[in-house]
Amino acid sequence: MTSQKEQAESADRQVEEQVVAPQAETTQQVADPLAELLSRAQGAYTAYIEAQKEVARGFKEQQKQLEKAYKKTEKQVNNTYEAAIGEAAKAREKSEQKADEAYEKAREKALELYRESLRQASEDRKKTSEEATQTYQESARQAQKAREETIEKAWKICSGSTEQAWRTFQGETTLKEQAD
Repeated sequence: MTSQKEQAESADRQVEEQVVAPQAETTQQVADPLAELLSRAQGAYTAYIEAQKEVARGFKEQQKQLEKAYKKTEKQVNNTYEAAIGEAAKAREKSEQKADEAYEKAREKALELYRESLRQASEDRKKTSEEATQTYQESARQAQKAREETIEKAWKICSGSTEQAWRTFQGETTLKEQAD
């Protein structure tokens, strides 16, 4: 585009130089019909050059409008991009916030379950300890009772044997009674 622009400006300068020089001569040769044709040709050429200048101005105007449209489009695209980035950032922030909330809920639930498990374990331990203590006390009571019964039986046997031995020693019982 720049080379076309430079070429158009160079052509404009050359045409102006050519048009100005022959116009001075044309006024002197008006009487000559060839000169009149030449004058008309030069007028047409001048109109052509003006048309070329008009086309160049139109081209420049079109180029400015295209640049303006490009900049407007670029600005719209940048605005859309910025809006999309902003929305993406908001969505990310919202997702992170939801993740944090979900984490906190899960953490609280886990702590609650942990506390409940500790409470249940403590209750189970206490219950098991109480049952073990009761079992121990019952076993100790039964062992005590068995001990006392055994001691009582042993005492009776011992007393009975001692009495019999005493009676035997004193001759109160016969061998027959001892056998019974």
